Parts: sequence; structure tokens; C-alpha cells
Amino acid sequence: MGASALLGRRNAPDPSHPNIRRWYKRLDKPAFTPPDPVFGAVWPIVESGLAIGGYRLLRRRPSGNRNLGVALWLLSTGMIGGWTELFFRKRELGVSALASGAMIATGAGYVAAAARVDRPAAALGLPFVGWLGFATLLAEQVWQRNSNPDVPAS
Repeated sequence: MGASALLGRRNAPDPSHPNIRRWYKRLDKPAFTPPDPVFGAVWPIVESGLAIGGYRLLRRRPSGNRNLGVALWLLSTGMIGGWTELFFRKRELGVSALASGAMIATGAGYVAAAARVDRPAAALGLPFVGWLGFATLLAEQVWQRNSNPDVPAS
């Protein structure tokens, strides 16, 4: 989770990354796009739930379901940072929208596997899957509205 968070931080559209921030601000985004501070508030909550859930799974006795849950947890958390690299740094809007959809699948898989081993761990993953549903819709809309991400509509 730490490596993913560092990668995400490296790509954040905040004042410490003016080129990324300027590009992101110029994108044509749908009206339901939350204000920037919402993203800054939601992700730490979602990631904290994932961290606690992953910790709970790691403390359980190894089994097929536990190991599958841990593997999907690792994949899901790694994909968070990878998504920021695709979207913000590489400006691959279509690929990032597809990656976001894939994150829903790995996140849902994590929740299902975790539920067989530790229900609270699974419950802590539900906000991640829910937020990804919204984020995927948002990413798809941004992709559709910005056919050339290097020269976004004004």
C-alpha cells in the first residue's frame, strides 16, 4: 500500500505538480465530478479500510481462500498507484478507464474471497469497490469528452 500511495502522490494533480495540475484542470469533466478536496478526503478513507482489511487477512491462518484474498488485495492496492500513472502522468484516458473497470473486478474478487475468511475484512473493502464504480464512470466520461488528452477542450 505504501508503494502504491507513493506512486499516487508522485502523480497527484496538486500544486507540487503544476504541469499535471494544469492539464487536469483543463480537461472537460462531467458536471458530477466532485471538487478536488473530495478526492483528497475519500481516497485515504478507502485506502485505510483496505489496509485494515488486508492486515486482518494476513493474520488469518493460510488457506486457499485467505491466500486468494491476499493476492487480490495486493493486486488491487497496486493497481491504485498504477492507475494514477496511466491517467495523470501518461494521459492514457482510455486505458485508465479500462484499468478502473479492471480494478472493480479485482476489488470485488478481493471482497468475495475475504468474505469466506473474515467478514469484517470483506466489509472494509466494500467502500473501495463502491468508489471504484463511481470513479470508473467518471474516468469513462472524461475519456469520451477528451478525444485528445494533450489538448483538452477549454
